[in-house]
Amino acid sequence: MAVTSLPERARSVFRARVSGDPTGAPDWVREIATVGDGPGWFEPDGVVWRVHGELSTLVGGVVALLGQSAHPQALAGVQRHSAFRDDPWKRLAGTARWLVVTTFGSDELAERESARVRGMHVRVRGTTRRGLAYSASDPDLLRWVHLAFTDAFLAAQQHVGSDLARRFGRRWPDAYVRQWALSAERLGATDLPVDEAGLAEALRAYGPVLTPVPDHVRRFLQAPPGLGRAEQVFYAGLARTAGLLVSPTIAPFTGAPGRGDWSAADRASLRLTRVQLRGLRLALGPHSPAEEAARHRLGGPAPSWA
Repeated sequence: MAVTSLPERARSVFRARVSGDPTGAPDWVREIATVGDGPGWFEPDGVVWRVHGELSTLVGGVVALLGQSAHPQALAGVQRHSAFRDDPWKRLAGTARWLVVTTFGSDELAERESARVRGMHVRVRGTTRRGLAYSASDPDLLRWVHLAFTDAFLAAQQHVGSDLARRFGRRWPDAYVRQWALSAERLGATDLPVDEAGLAEALRAYGPVLTPVPDHVRRFLQAPPGLGRAEQVFYAGLARTAGLLVSPTIAPFTGAPGRGDWSAADRASLRLTRVQLRGLRLALGPHSPAEEAARHRLGGPAPSWA
């Protein structure tokens, strides 16, 4: 069935899946429209809005999770202090909340969300099985998570998202890296790169501390539980594409091909994912509920879900 023919029920299921709320617009999305005023941390319709407003983030999220799992302390923090195995979609919705609120919320709401996440991080600490201490508040660990995240979403936008160079110029990746660093700085990360080249260099420096992603984590990310049959087919394509977009520094630890010399079949997979994401966007509408909320806060029309 073509994605563009998805009925309303299927659209609702998708919104609920990624937001963790049956309506697709949980309270924290609705607050983007009502709490505070002004543009927030990032320029409306600027490069951060555009990257995080596109469905390429579906692929970027899988790439980011693969990358972050290659760091043993980051992986231990997730495994021991979240219910990602029992309820992976709740964990996804929690991460999505921080992303969309800090991207589209007002200054007041973004600051409040960052304070909430910092408070959660204080409780995430311990020791890995190999005796390595970890703390989610550690600036270096926060830096790693940010680097893996930024690289993943940037690569997804470049390879399966729309062409942002037409709007922002060919150096738009540098602008994204520089601007999105603000979100990690507010959580306590330091020494963050300000351009695409610096991002790649910073990732390479972590090579000696990375370890292979455990098989059970790889299997989990390739086929998470709880998906319907149609969702499984769609997700499998996203997961394959995600494997092609992993950083060359991280790829050897994930079992994924990573970015590099792609085969004709690899390039075909990327093209298919681009088509699927365009079709899904047509089915869902031009803007996410969070972006609709932000536009309403700034004087735009009431969101479709209001």
